[in-house]
Amino acid sequence: MRELVIDLDAIVENLNTYKKLAPGAKVMAVVKANAYGHGMYEVALKLERAKVDYFGVADVDEALHLREGGLETPVLAWLHDPNDRFTEALEANVELSIANLEQLERVADAARLTGKVARVHLKIDTGLGRNGSTIEDWPALVTAVVALCDEQLLECVGVFSHLSTTSEPDDRHQMALFDEATETAKRLGLDFELRHLTASDGTISYPDANYDMVRIGVGLYGLSPFVGHNSAEYGLRPAMTARALVTQTKRVKAGAGISYGYMARTTKETTLALVPIGYAEGLPRNASGKAEVSIKGKRYTIESRIAMDQFVIDVGDDDVVAGDEVVIFGDPSTGVPSADDLAVAADTINYEIVTRMGGRFYSTYLGAVD
Repeated sequence: MRELVIDLDAIVENLNTYKKLAPGAKVMAVVKANAYGHGMYEVALKLERAKVDYFGVADVDEALHLREGGLETPVLAWLHDPNDRFTEALEANVELSIANLEQLERVADAARLTGKVARVHLKIDTGLGRNGSTIEDWPALVTAVVALCDEQLLECVGVFSHLSTTSEPDDRHQMALFDEATETAKRLGLDFELRHLTASDGTISYPDANYDMVRIGVGLYGLSPFVGHNSAEYGLRPAMTARALVTQTKRVKAGAGISYGYMARTTKETTLALVPIGYAEGLPRNASGKAEVSIKGKRYTIESRIAMDQFVIDVGDDDVVAGDEVVIFGDPSTGVPSADDLAVAADTINYEIVTRMGGRFYSTYLGAVD
């Protein structure tokens, strides 16, 4: 057994926690990258039943996947390549981010072709250095959008940006630039409903910047958006548990080598337990010798080098047998290691841990919608 247990009710609880943190603002549930590894369709269906306001995805393909699954909640796609299927997106009522004049013209062409009014959100780069219009190009972009709105080819739904979360002074500078950009847009005649800037972390840190909508990604799945802080501090409950079964145990003598390169050797006669999870399932190889797992409520370090399909732990003289459950990570309030713990062992962030889980894992959903 290699299983990801996804608690969909926990995700709804986390959604409600963020609603309380941003009263009066809409909530966009970010379900990109297969809902951070949790299962895009299953998560989105549960959230649609919970009356979430919006879905956010990286690209058009992800948005179309939601529509093909019958999801009707408004969805915004914000990262486009030159060959994106804008025509299909408009026909499926997908809202699109616009970051430059080239994208704008392609979306306008799709609107002319389909006869559908394109619902767009303009993105301004306030300092993250990624997607979005520069401050210098912003007036020209807004002016062009206003003209296309007058032609009834476009409807501007919102204006948005993304914080770098580098430091409070940097974030505050970005907020000021965002406010200036929205005022410039209004002065140039742009009508729009939604301003959105904060994500899982900013919604907590900067309630004054939650504006009309917040975009919640990692926090939705119960993980802390702040390194060094656990989810319980913010009233969040982790939704994913990764687990497997011990496949074999055996007694070995002192000095026995364990796995490739003999990264570890036994110091005394002991029992080794084999667990069928490896880097093919997303377990980071660089967590070898550092990550802990839990069996029957006790933690054991992965002593061996993590292989493609498996790892070995030294369980000493403990009563561990084939068929015992091994929790790789889950909700730390139950005493098991967390995704944060594994992230520390792998020198990464909890976002990466849950998003990379896959391979031969199968997913079981608690609280699934029929």
